[in-house]
Amino acid sequence: MKKWVVLVLALTLLFTCLASYGGQESIVICSSLEQFRNDALQAQLNEQFPQYNITVMYMATGKAAAKIYAEGADSEVDILVGLETGYMNKIKGSLGDISGISNIPYKAGLTPADNGNKWVTWERQAGAIIVNRDVLDKYGLETPKTYEDLLKPEYQGLVAMPDPKSSGTGYFFYKNWVNLWGEERTLKYVDQLHANLKQFTESGSGPIKLLKQGEIAVGLALTFQAINEINDGQPFEIIFPQEGSPYSLTGSAIVAGHREKRGVEEVFSYIANEFMVYDKENFSPETVYENQQNKITNYPAEIQYADMTGIQDDKEKERLLALWKY
Repeated sequence: MKKWVVLVLALTLLFTCLASYGGQESIVICSSLEQFRNDALQAQLNEQFPQYNITVMYMATGKAAAKIYAEGADSEVDILVGLETGYMNKIKGSLGDISGISNIPYKAGLTPADNGNKWVTWERQAGAIIVNRDVLDKYGLETPKTYEDLLKPEYQGLVAMPDPKSSGTGYFFYKNWVNLWGEERTLKYVDQLHANLKQFTESGSGPIKLLKQGEIAVGLALTFQAINEINDGQPFEIIFPQEGSPYSLTGSAIVAGHREKRGVEEVFSYIANEFMVYDKENFSPETVYENQQNKITNYPAEIQYADMTGIQDDKEKERLLALWKY
């Protein structure tokens, strides 16, 4: 607990320094996106709003939620981007009303009204079974087609998945298994899978990194990250589980009481509308709104999604993670 308090205080000091920099109105954005996406967001905001001192800071989704939960309206953070919606539910009392800001034609169930006008849907992060063809060939292994195939003894030490306790990607695989099989069978499956794993990685991108390094043959990972690597020449192949591609949602919001601060609504509107479209077209193209365009080479046009009932339920997440023993 003491370490957590020290972390929040340190982050508070950092944001205070950023917010007081220069004579311009300062707007602090806490983003859980990858750095290359944050860099693109920062560049566009600098060009669009030279009258403001805007800082886009990366923070993992759990740490960002903890900060806002602890500080509420007193936080130096004005805007959140790409925060997992389970965490959004947990801190919704510290989020402001964003009614009327978004003009994105979201798919049914993903509109701001469906979220109580506390956040706009940012993206759908979906996963699949990703293999490195060169490593499979090296060991003379067949391509796995199902989750059950990953339990075969020939894959021992050649599989990785993200840890659900630290990774939203790991959790959506876990939650999907519970939805498919129930808790008892899922926990038994995880025990069997653990015997074959090289490791549970801390981050969702961990399995992709291990696949690139040739340390594993199979990873449970994010589809868009795998596509990026394929486009860069990696010998990867994507296998979508027959049960569908598991996923979670992220959102973007304004911290309670900050919509009235000069520039915040204007900047959030740009993020929630213009940069939202740019990000989906160029970085994370899983469909969340009508007539969404995809400019990423090799990205599948049609993806069957898995049953993710309850993925936004923060209490259910806490309960299931308490059952996770690894």
